[in-house]
Amino acid sequence: MIKLKNILVLLFVFFGLNQGFSQAYKFKTTGLSVSVKGANGKFGDWSELKPVDIVINLDTKKNRIAIYSEVIQLFEIVEYSPVEENKTDLVYGFVCKDNSGEDCTLSFITRKNQHNRQQLYVKYADRVLAYNIVNFE
Repeated sequence: MIKLKNILVLLFVFFGLNQGFSQAYKFKTTGLSVSVKGANGKFGDWSELKPVDIVINLDTKKNRIAIYSEVIQLFEIVEYSPVEENKTDLVYGFVCKDNSGEDCTLSFITRKNQHNRQQLYVKYADRVLAYNIVNFE
């Protein structure tokens, strides 16, 4: 019952995002793993999950996502991607430009078959950062 309630709350929150409601959402990271594209053009293995405690702010009014790491990462939302849902994942994607002008995509993912574990993927052409996240108030 709690699992269903969590899914419904997430759907309501993120459905509002895609309907143009301007809101701010805060998350807190619990871990970070990185994968880098090798010379063969394929992404390598994920690094060992490193515990991290960072605040992430998604602000749809300002069309911005901020990751408050040691070096603040700011992402301008250029496009809101359609919500993708399948049996295992619920994905909210954003096409972005970071504070240095580099193109990237950010995806907030809920892993349905992993007790609704939430993750944020920051994907560049040559690297991907995967943050485990939880809602933060």
